[in-house]
Amino acid sequence: MKIKLSLLTIALFAVSKLCGQVPDNCVVNVILSGYSERTYTSEPVTDQQLDLILKCGIKAPSGRNNQPWRFTVVKDEASIKEIIKDAVSGNVLVVVSGFESEAGATPDLDCGLATESMFVAAHSLGLGARIYGGPVGNINSKKEVFQIPSGYKAVAIIRIGNVDKNVDAVSAATPRKSPEEIINYKK
Repeated sequence: MKIKLSLLTIALFAVSKLCGQVPDNCVVNVILSGYSERTYTSEPVTDQQLDLILKCGIKAPSGRNNQPWRFTVVKDEASIKEIIKDAVSGNVLVVVSGFESEAGATPDLDCGLATESMFVAAHSLGLGARIYGGPVGNINSKKEVFQIPSGYKAVAIIRIGNVDKNVDAVSAATPRKSPEEIINYKK
């Protein structure tokens, strides 16, 4: 009886690891626990952290593997505050630009995927990140000032910084809609 119980326990454990979702998946945990931080410290993002985040953006999927993005890194405080008024020193902005659309191209969607990859990467490194769309109009009206490459337009901005650890992520995050409000299963 002990042998059968032991074999059954081993079989159930093996099946649970081979099939089904693993609740302690680090990527899923980062996505489910992430939120768009608003409160940052002045502790600077390191060059190593920024380099890894940018590499994650480069690895994002894109339609036809066009990789239509260019990333403009903004580190100087005056330029950052021209884009995001409440930014603090130590924050870094990455302006994600896509080439001016061609027939059948999806640069805005692809740039969104690259932005999300960097957002998840920043959170996985223990940093905060917030995605902005509103200020892109200001950047696009001053492409030369912000060094947006010729033939490209700003699509999204991601703010990256060290998070104020005194802010509770649960109470600071905006509540999400329930799955019932969002998901529709075709019958």
